[in-house]
Amino acid sequence: MRKQIMTALLLVTVLAAMEGTIVSTAIPRITSDLSGIELVSWVYAVYMLATAVSTPIYGKLADLFGRKKVILAGIVLFLIGSALCGIAMTMEQLIFYRAIQGLGAGAVMPITMTIIGDLYAEAKERAKAQGWISAVWGVAGVLGPLAGGFLVDTLSWRYIFFLNIPFGLLAFFMLAANYKENLTKGKPYIDYWGAVTFSLGTIAFLYALLTGSQTQDWSNPIIIGLFATAILLYGLFVYIEKRSPEPLIPLNLFTNKSVLIVNSLTLISGAVVICITIYLPIWSQGVMGKTATQAGFVLMPLPVMWTLGSLVAGNLVGRLKDNWIITLGISVVSAASLLFYLLDAHSPTYLIYVASGILGLGMGLITPIYMLIIQASVPSNKRGVAVASNTFTNTFSQTLGSAVFGTIFNLITISKAEKAGQNLDLNASFEHGGELPSSQLGQLQEIIASGVHAIYGVTLLLTLFGIGVSFLLLKYKNGETKSSNVG
Repeated sequence: MRKQIMTALLLVTVLAAMEGTIVSTAIPRITSDLSGIELVSWVYAVYMLATAVSTPIYGKLADLFGRKKVILAGIVLFLIGSALCGIAMTMEQLIFYRAIQGLGAGAVMPITMTIIGDLYAEAKERAKAQGWISAVWGVAGVLGPLAGGFLVDTLSWRYIFFLNIPFGLLAFFMLAANYKENLTKGKPYIDYWGAVTFSLGTIAFLYALLTGSQTQDWSNPIIIGLFATAILLYGLFVYIEKRSPEPLIPLNLFTNKSVLIVNSLTLISGAVVICITIYLPIWSQGVMGKTATQAGFVLMPLPVMWTLGSLVAGNLVGRLKDNWIITLGISVVSAASLLFYLLDAHSPTYLIYVASGILGLGMGLITPIYMLIIQASVPSNKRGVAVASNTFTNTFSQTLGSAVFGTIFNLITISKAEKAGQNLDLNASFEHGGELPSSQLGQLQEIIASGVHAIYGVTLLLTLFGIGVSFLLLKYKNGETKSSNVG
């Protein structure tokens, strides 16, 4: 029975994970058919935004109404959104339908991890199962663009959305038939006002981040107003949660040291991964003169080694303490960040692949253990919202990281381009042998290199800070063990 449930969870996770990347190879064809290339970034952003906003709400609903009902509802919503995306006739329609898809996907990751926590009581088995789920996300990063490219070339871009329907229905019926859970009867209290204030506050904050990172006009009154609105709504949210008999996000989660430390590490590691994912292809093309296809391949070791690291993490549980595995993983991520920071225009290509692989290995080690610690730190009736808070933190960290790193990169490159003169176009094609004069090409490479180098310097500092945070987890867990032994 557990095998069928696990298979269904893996299947639906693949669909949700691939949907974040499969669109990338189809975008040129989509914009050709639907027009509206100026809206293309929102095809990605609205999916991420909807997923982030809905994740904590699904986590709480799963604790109140059961995991099964919520994940099945999420799958249905995801499939409706997929079908609508496949028949979209305008870019505006596609963006709206992607939001529906994202709302469905918001149920998948937190509820999947919560179900695994319920299914596997033994820590080692739970870690292995969560390692497989984490590995699926890594594999999806490779398969998504490949599957998208194949479907676009052989059929139509619409099939990247239609593909979800048969597999999603299969996962739906497998879960419906095999997953049983015991629910405590009672009339649940739904924190509607908490959900509304949290959702609107998060939308305002993430929308401001996404818009600001695209325009770099942080002094725009609209962006400032959105940030102010977000702060006001979050303040109101805290006020409501303190008085709610069944809060959407229990505030005592923020006093749970294990959850707080793991979420802090998630914030750091999520920002690091999105930074590498965005700027490594820019380095490969802008500094090393690779083609777009070659630049895409430099990220391949990341998901492959992430998968391996996830499997290794599952086998290390029981042999090493969970907090030691996390410290080991963060240290590996730091080593990768150091290699990226040491890159220059003359670095051998293989070094990039090595650094990318080491980063994936480190992330694979820590991701399943994050969930293991969180699930062990809260009672089962709070497990859904605790896992959802971590999933939200991961999505939030990627949005925050891309905005902050984008601002740093733009400030440095634009400043250097202005000093260099010659009317350098930072958006020009900078593949070696391109249309730019050799003098401008050299300057452009130097400017891009300085911007990315600064970004990787910040990344290295973040990972070193992450090691310090992981030692807090070591200290806290060791102190907790001593206390329990004394008692």
